Amino acid sequence: MLRPSSSPLREFTSKRDAGALRAVLAPLYWLNSRREFSAGGLMAALGLFIALKGAAYRAGTLMHMGPGFLPTALGILLVLLGIAIAAAALSPSSDGHGGGDHILPENPQWWAWFCILMSPVLFIIFGRYFGMAPATFACVFIAATGDKNATWRGTLILATVVTVFGCGLFSYFLQVPMPIFTWWGAQ
Repeated sequence: MLRPSSSPLREFTSKRDAGALRAVLAPLYWLNSRREFSAGGLMAALGLFIALKGAAYRAGTLMHMGPGFLPTALGILLVLLGIAIAAAALSPSSDGHGGGDHILPENPQWWAWFCILMSPVLFIIFGRYFGMAPATFACVFIAATGDKNATWRGTLILATVVTVFGCGLFSYFLQVPMPIFTWWGAQ
């Protein structure tokens, strides 16, 4: 039977070993506390995923682009941009800006995040069953509701103006084949 003073765990957690472990993990803590590095890494990973998925389709040529050309090209650009952002985070800053930034803010605005994430979901649902105008209005209205400084009047005006211009642009100018108004998906 081991005595508590000769325990392997107690030997590992001595002050000398704890200092060595802290010195080894210090760069990881530093990288974890950098917003720019985390954002660049996430951007590069997403770009790599998109580029690999796009490469599964036929790319074609510049004159006759295939369905995989644009996703692959944009994925590669996203990887390069993510690497550039992460590399900029690794360089030491002269003014000390961003040294103590964490990935999540101290007071996250969960309601705003929820509204922004739900707005495209509502666009899909309303677009499918009610048409482009109600979908655009619902999307903008819900996204603007997430702003804690927005008023109901301002949110209604913003949603109405964006709906009018959006439907005019996409339906009449770009001729997107989506009905402006429909009832429960009837065409």
